[in-house]
Amino acid sequence: MSRLGALWRWVRSPERPFREKGMYPGGRPNRLALALVLNRAWAVVGKAGLWPNRLVTLEVRGRRTGHLVLLPLGVADHDGERYLVAILGERAQWVANVRAAGGQAVLRHGRREAVHLHEVEVGARAPILRRYLHVAPGGRAHIPVDRHAPLKEFERIAARIPVFRITTDHPGYTTPTTKP
Repeated sequence: MSRLGALWRWVRSPERPFREKGMYPGGRPNRLALALVLNRAWAVVGKAGLWPNRLVTLEVRGRRTGHLVLLPLGVADHDGERYLVAILGERAQWVANVRAAGGQAVLRHGRREAVHLHEVEVGARAPILRRYLHVAPGGRAHIPVDRHAPLKEFERIAARIPVFRITTDHPGYTTPTTKP
């Protein structure tokens, strides 16, 4: 048990860059093993709406290939708004894809919802990050702050972790499944 405890402390260590923790070295899923398979499985679960409303599947066009990319994400709620948090930081591929798409995406949780993702200013991210860690346990290993830490600790790391506010798009929206 002590080896497992030591391994867990190493994985959670704040000195270790959070982007390299677990199964996401370099900010991308480990294509040789578990992370890619788990991401695909959770994307199916989120898309089908089989889990609570906090698990969704993000659909966005890849900025280089134009192919539709599906990714499971957890949704945080704060002050009546919904948010997506990039637990792998600025280098997460879905963040670059959403920015390239001008924020246009689709969220799936049993039904399709055309949305616009607005990047939240760094100064407003701290309470959202704290709320995210309370509702999405899977993100705790990637964000180097304890979920019970004071807001000041979250402010310290807010610039490294993109956060997007979710708004429902207008009726004339072109979905990512439509070829540009």
